[in-house]
Amino acid sequence: MDVCNRQRFVVVCLLVSAAWSNACWSADPIIPQQQVDDRVHDFELPIVGSKDYLRLSDQYRQGAVVVVVLRGYPGYQCPICMRHVATLANRAATLKRFATKVILIYPGDSESLEQHAEKFAGKRRLPEPMVIVRDDRMDTVRKWGLRWDARSETAYPATYVIDRNGRIRWKQVSTSHAGRSTVEEILKELRKL
Repeated sequence: MDVCNRQRFVVVCLLVSAAWSNACWSADPIIPQQQVDDRVHDFELPIVGSKDYLRLSDQYRQGAVVVVVLRGYPGYQCPICMRHVATLANRAATLKRFATKVILIYPGDSESLEQHAEKFAGKRRLPEPMVIVRDDRMDTVRKWGLRWDARSETAYPATYVIDRNGRIRWKQVSTSHAGRSTVEEILKELRKL
């Protein structure tokens, strides 16, 4: 290899090395998911369709809480999320007997996430104890280890049952679009508290 080719080779190697180093350095660190018996990471998120915010710790101090992490807005409204929320809403009266709140987290990076979340919620008002909150920059899903870092994805769908001490008592996390928690599974875990 002559001197010119050697110099080009070294320059290319340095550029590739620098690019790789920057890509690794700037990538989000992998945050482990919260586990059963962990104290849940608190959040304060805006309520969809309101100027108010909801703080998780204020809710679980009043009794058991269910947190359902939806896929939010990955570029479209998720039909499986819509069916999941409809199923929960149909059993809201039963859920209310065991949980003070069922918090639905709608995550996304879109600048117009508020409009997408309001469209997802629709015209009808969710029955008590259900409420939808926005995770505008996906800080909560990252903190909870649920960020689905792939093209056209936001968060892994997940459900948590949290006791009045802020401890996770049950969780179900899906690594696909399906595999959502059922109302019966949630009620079974709530009845244990």
